[in-house]
Parts: sequence; C-alpha cells; structure tokens
Amino acid sequence: MYNDESVLEQHHLAVAFKLLQESNCDFLTSWSRKQRQSFRKTVIEMVLATDMSKHMSLLADLKTMVEAKKVSNSSIVCLDKYNDRIQVLQSMIHLADLSNPTKPIELYRSWNERILEEYWRQGDKEKEQGLEVSPMCDRGNVTIEKSQVGFIDYIVHPLFETWADLVYPDAQTILDQLEENRQWYLARIPEEPESARSTKNNGEITTGKSSTTATPSKIRSQNTETSVPGSPGSVFLAGGDLDDPVPKSENGS
Repeated sequence: MYNDESVLEQHHLAVAFKLLQESNCDFLTSWSRKQRQSFRKTVIEMVLATDMSKHMSLLADLKTMVEAKKVSNSSIVCLDKYNDRIQVLQSMIHLADLSNPTKPIELYRSWNERILEEYWRQGDKEKEQGLEVSPMCDRGNVTIEKSQVGFIDYIVHPLFETWADLVYPDAQTILDQLEENRQWYLARIPEEPESARSTKNNGEITTGKSSTTATPSKIRSQNTETSVPGSPGSVFLAGGDLDDPVPKSENGS
C-alpha cells in the first residue's frame, strides 16, 4: 500500500481528504480553487513530515536555518520563500508530534503508558501471526525507563534544542521540563547485573553513576551568546501567500 512509503501518514491524508468531500465536513467551500490547492499541498507536506524516517533530514534542515539566523545576527527569521515557510510548519507539527516528553511528568507518564500499550498489543498480534516483532513492541523485552531516556537523548532533545536556538528564549521552559523528566526516568532505570555493565559502548545508556554521553547533564539552549541583546525572541517575518504562485491556467474561483 502506498508503495511502502509513509504508509500510516499517507492513509491519514487519504482519509482526511475523503472526509472533506462530504458536504457536512467541507469547511473550504468558500475558498477559491487556488486557496484549496495551496491548503492541500501544505497539509500533505506537513503530515508527511511526521514520518519518523524523515526525522534526521528535518532536523538537519532546521539546523541550517538556525545557522543562517546566527550568521545574519538578527532576531528575525525571514520566511519570504515557500520552502522556508513550509520547513517551519513541518518542524512545528513534528515538534507537536514528539512533545509528550516535554509535558509535566504525570501527563507524560499517562500518555506514555497508553502509547506503550498500543505498541505491545501490536507486538502480541505479530507473535500470534508468526511475524517478526517490531522494535519497542515486545512487552517482555522493553525497559521503559531506559527507553525513555534514550528517546529524549537521541530524538526529542536534539530537535527541541535546535528549535529553541531558533526562537530563543521562548522555548527554554520546555527544555527545562524535558530535562526534569529525563532525570525522573534516569533515576528509575533498574540496576543491571555487574556482568552486564562490565562493557560499555560509546554513547550507551548505563545505570549507576554513568549515564549517556549524548547530552550534557543540564539541557540548555546554546543560542544565548548569539541572540540579539534585548530581544524578546525570534520574530518570523513572511510575505505573500503560503504557497508558491499558482500558474494562471490553474487559477479559479
């Protein structure tokens, strides 16, 4: 299905646009053809960006935008180009999609339990059908605390820290909560037998006094020295429509 490319995200889009074809669900009836085309294109690009296989490339593009801001020494992020505008929108929906570890710990844990139960039920079904169990889906082979620390260190923290560098200081409270939650889970990683801790790979999360070397002990935005003095944060400045100009032959009301 969907040529094995972003299957879940493609399905979400297909269902959403099918619903829009129903008269009682179509909230775009007063829009022009150009506006509807622009909306459809933007939604597709944003939803496809939530595919985790695109995480690293999305993070790299966001870092490039941060570096451009630092070079310009300005608190304004210019979004006159469509590619820049859609990149910010893709980043924002990806941040929202991965935002659970940035919530207060009780809310974080509550939703984490629901997500893990969903994974484990999938793993149970895979076992029943003799299929290979997908990563994180084997309820008998997952250390929740360690998996959450690793998820924060290697996925969530780098993304939110880069975003914080772009909008500093507006996202610092999010990073503070993320660090607090990381420490909560880190302190609860079960002790492993001494034999299991005798060897340690570079970057591996371990118990005891050692922890992952992927991030500092305290998460902070690194943009402090490059932010404009006195600036309350970054300002996104954009001109024109969200979409690229549509050829005249495609315009319509």
